[in-house]
Amino acid sequence: MLVIDGDAFVDFAGFAREFSRLLFHGAWNGNLDAFDDILRGGFGTPETAWVFRWVNSDSSRSALGHDATVRWLEQNLRTCHPSNRPEIETRIRNAQRGQGRTLFDMIVEIIRDHGPGGSESEDGIILELL
Repeated sequence: MLVIDGDAFVDFAGFAREFSRLLFHGAWNGNLDAFDDILRGGFGTPETAWVFRWVNSDSSRSALGHDATVRWLEQNLRTCHPSNRPEIETRIRNAQRGQGRTLFDMIVEIIRDHGPGGSESEDGIILELL
C-alpha cells in the first residue's frame, strides 16, 4: 500500500514531490505519461497488485482543481508540439471557465485505469479516496 496525504501539498509540484517520496528509487518529474508508466510497476512502485490510498483527497481535489489545471496547461503550451497548441488552448479556455477535467480528475483517471475495469487492470491497483 502506498499512501499520499492531500493535506501535505497545495499545488501540482507538491503532489509530484509527495508521490516521488513514495517511490522506492528515483523521482517523478510531474509528467502524466511518466506517471502512467510508473504505475505499471518496476519504476519504484510495487510490481504486483497494490492499494493507492489518498487521504484528505478533498484537499487535493481543490488544490488540483481548475486553477491548477490552467497553470499546468499553460506550462505544457510552452513546450508542446505546435500541432497540439489548438487543443491545449481550448482546454485552457475551458478550465478558466471552470469546465473540463482537472488535474485531480486526470490523475484519478490514470490510477483507475490500472485497476478493476480499466484498460490496464492487470496491474491491480485499487484507488481509495478518503
